[in-house]
Amino acid sequence: MAVSDKTRSGSLAEVLTSEKRANYEQLRVAMPGIIQSFDPDTVTAVVQPAIRAVSRDNDGNTSTHDYPLLVDVPVVFPRGGGCTLTFPVKAGDECLVIFADRCIDFWWQNGGVQEPVDGRMHDLSDAFCIPGPQSQAQKISGISTTAAQLRTDSGAAFIELAPGGAVTITSPQVTINGQLQVNGVITSTGDQTAGGISQINHTHGGVQSGDSNTGKPQ
Repeated sequence: MAVSDKTRSGSLAEVLTSEKRANYEQLRVAMPGIIQSFDPDTVTAVVQPAIRAVSRDNDGNTSTHDYPLLVDVPVVFPRGGGCTLTFPVKAGDECLVIFADRCIDFWWQNGGVQEPVDGRMHDLSDAFCIPGPQSQAQKISGISTTAAQLRTDSGAAFIELAPGGAVTITSPQVTINGQLQVNGVITSTGDQTAGGISQINHTHGGVQSGDSNTGKPQ
């Protein structure tokens, strides 16, 4: 029995559609992940992709399974001009995993412009980890809608920069290591201690009546 051109065309279209779907299913661009561990010396993480992989058998039936753990994944911190903003990445943190178009091995080892040592594309081995994305289960609350903040997730401590230029630091303890110079007025609602001497409660020795000066604070 002869097969019409329409039938053959339909079969070819189905094959092409199936191949296109298969290619799309193997293409990895970005997906959420969960950090399993972080190495601050190599600035890399072990990451579990948080969306399961889809497999399709010859009959078109699909099943899902976990992706393997991604190891030695470079962690991206905001960085530039000799300064870097870091934070204490820990197991359980959510992240965005981005898969490079080409093999990153030589670049990761040596920096600069490198040859693609392998022909792989969008491969699990060429992932970058960007901490920060939040699922509804892990999202923070109390985000300021009027100022920029560097804050703890709990909101108990933060540095705030308002559009008008005002800077506010809220913290149980602020420690400054190094010399401090203030060009302006200092106003305090509490006591200050210098060299173990209270500004409010210190006493003066060698006090005499008349025009004499007091001694140093004690």
